[in-house]
This record gives sequence, structure tokens and C-alpha cells, in this order.
Amino acid sequence: MKNPSLDSLVTFPLLTALRDRRSRRFGLGMKMPAGPLAFSSRHTPVLLTEEEEAAMVFAACGITGHALADLCYAPGGGGGIMAGLVARTIASGDGLQTVSLIVINDEGCYLVRRPRELPSADIPKFIELARQGQFLELYRRSRVKIKEGRATTPADPLFNINANKWSAHAPGTTYFLPANDLTFMYVNGLLEIFNETTGAFALDERNGFRPAGLAKFGRSKGGHLEDDPRRGRVATVRQIEQFVTEFVTVEQGMMLQNLGLMAQALGLGGFPNFANHEFGWFQALGFKMQEMPASRYLGAGSLVSAAMKLLRRDVAVPYPVSLERNGQVLLKPFCPPNYPSMTAAVRAVAEIKFGPSGVFRGDAAGNAWANGDEITRQVPPVSEAAISATTAYCEYLWNRYGRFPVYLTPYRTVLGFQACHLDAEFYDRFYRPEALAETQREDFRRSTGQSPKTS
Repeated sequence: MKNPSLDSLVTFPLLTALRDRRSRRFGLGMKMPAGPLAFSSRHTPVLLTEEEEAAMVFAACGITGHALADLCYAPGGGGGIMAGLVARTIASGDGLQTVSLIVINDEGCYLVRRPRELPSADIPKFIELARQGQFLELYRRSRVKIKEGRATTPADPLFNINANKWSAHAPGTTYFLPANDLTFMYVNGLLEIFNETTGAFALDERNGFRPAGLAKFGRSKGGHLEDDPRRGRVATVRQIEQFVTEFVTVEQGMMLQNLGLMAQALGLGGFPNFANHEFGWFQALGFKMQEMPASRYLGAGSLVSAAMKLLRRDVAVPYPVSLERNGQVLLKPFCPPNYPSMTAAVRAVAEIKFGPSGVFRGDAAGNAWANGDEITRQVPPVSEAAISATTAYCEYLWNRYGRFPVYLTPYRTVLGFQACHLDAEFYDRFYRPEALAETQREDFRRSTGQSPKTS
């Protein structure tokens, strides 16, 4: 049944969505098993329509146009940090769009491709479809089915938390799962902080605070990186990786907020919920996995590693390395085994920016500037000094720890967003009338063909 809210999205007030947005969890067909809110829905679950899912996906990550990228592109000005010039509904550091979205329902699991995973010639058409409000067509053209049926993780901790067990993966719900790629932001950021202008230096706190592969690049050795800690440009591997992780996760947070606002406008229920497991979701979705002993995964020293092996506590830890379907690589981080070495991975990032088809060297129609050719040809490429230092750092980490990043997996999930058609009778039974907005009450009437019964 068509949701009339879809037709009125263009006029739905932003302030109303902000004011009325709530986490609402109890959907049609659900059961709260015990406690003071114990309740069994007398209705059958109702799937989100494809149009409703399409609107939610557009809110989370829809292509909207070209990034303005209004930065200084003079040498040393920093503008060359950009690595993507197509805009989505959410902001993204350096235009990288590091967060992918996976849509999971009773019928299947779908990856929504990001702009750089789409044919560049199709981007103008996607932008035009967005301007016309053709969200369903955008959704169909950008998604790839990666699994039949609903993928789920176990409901028990630490795959989940107890508060979510009663509602997790309920029939009729649609689950929107952001997946963070940490490697693109990591390498691109290193190319900026290890250039001649910033000149940062990195130490490995797990290795006695020795230089992280960068000793010969320090100013004390005649290089271009500031290795004197008194100058404030020295960081540890952990500090750098924490910055990358937080920066990427903020992008995911904007995606989740937009999902909540769109759910409110459509009259759906929905809430962000725990998805922070190292490998659970990736295994469930069929990512290609590798594993290593826990001692190496955790960076344990030789003595601790030997003790773990002796006590049979050195279990194998799986981690995702890519997503492939029918011989096609859909997602791959910038690290082995997707590249023969970290050297090749660093070069690949530089090529995305300044290769023959790169964002600053390709088709001028792929940016927002009126005189794109004139502007992009003046953007200075990444220097060989920055590439060499970044390569040395990345190769050091890979050779010493066998992974990139060191502290987390290349792909990471933190929170998901579960959406559903709400059972208004639950809320009328336990809550004040204002717990549901009129959009949710209209959706209940439309989904069930009746008004809620409060008794």
C-alpha cells in the first residue's frame, strides 16, 4: 500500500522532523516478553515498501550533486587532500565517502554502491534523478544484491546487547547497516600529514616509541618530517588511528541521524542500535575473511604470545578483507590482499586523486566548477616525498603487525538502524498521547486498516 507521506516529503517541515524524532522500537507483530511493558502485537508484521526503503536510503547516502570543494589549491594550501568531488546527503571528510550502506530485509541483503563504485558517466543521471525526487529509481540503480534472505548475527552478547534482544531482526523490519572503511581515510590523511607542509612524524608506542618506519625522513636525519617532539608535530600510531576512526564514525553518525529524520517524515518507527562487533556482521553478510592468532591480532609481545599458546588461549580471530559477488569485487580496503603490498595501496590512493582519470585530472564535468579544466590542472599533485614517507610508514605497520590499520580491522560496524511499521496500540497502552506523532498514527491506520485499540 502506497505511503502518502512519500508524496509530501518535499514539504515536510524540517523543524517538525527534528522536534518529533524519537527512537521508537515496537513494531507490528512484535512481542515484549516480560516486564512492565509486556505486550503482544495482535497484528502481523508489514514489510517496508520498496519506495519507503528507497527514501530511507536516499536520506542516508543519496547522491545530490557535486561537492563545492571551496578550498585553497595553491601549493601548501591543503586543497589537494580532497579525494572525491561527488556530494551525498551527508558530509564526508575529504569527499572520500568512507561509509557504505547495507540494506537488510526479509527478502535479501543489498549493498548501496557509493559514487566512486558507479560508472562516472552515470553520475549526472543520478544527480538529475535526485533533483526529480526519483528515489526508487536511484535505489534500484545503485544497489547490488549480496545475499538471499535476511542476514542476522546472534542475539546474545557480545554480538548484541541484552536491551536489543527482544526486537533484533524481527520479521518485517528493515535493517540499515553502515560499514566503515578505515583504510581510505587513513592513507589519504597520511599523504597530507607526511607532506613537506605539515611534516608530521609518527612513533610506534608498541615498539618502545621508536620511529614508525620514518627514521630517515626526520629532520634530524636531513629529511622533511619534524621529529622534534617540542615542535608539536609528533604523534603515535594509536593517536593517528584513533583520529581516523573517529573521523569516519562521525560520517556514520550523520547517516544514522538522517535515517531517523526520514523515518519520522514517513511515519515509520526506527532506532539506532548496537552493531559494534569485530567480525559478526561481516561473516553474516558473506565478506571474504582472513584470520590471525589473537596474540598477533592484539599486538602481544613474544613472552605473552608464548604463554597464550601454551595455555591454548591463542585463538584465531577472523577479520574482513573484502566483499565479492559473482567474481566482482564490490568492496576492498586499501591493503593486502587486495593490493600486492602497502606500497601499491598508497599508489592506488594517489592515482584516485591525480591519475589520468583521477578526480583532479579526469573529466571536468565531474566537478562543480564552471571552469573545471583550468582549476584542476593547477592543483599540485601529491609530492613524491609525501608518497615515500607514507609508503614507509604503511609498510612498517604491515611488516611488523600483519594488518592495516593496526588497532582495528579495515572494515568496522558500530551502529545500525532498524526501521519498521509501528504498533500504535502498544504506545496507546503505555504512553501519553504525544508519544506518537500524527505521521506514525496515519501509518498505523494505513498498515492495519484500523485505528488503535487502547484496551
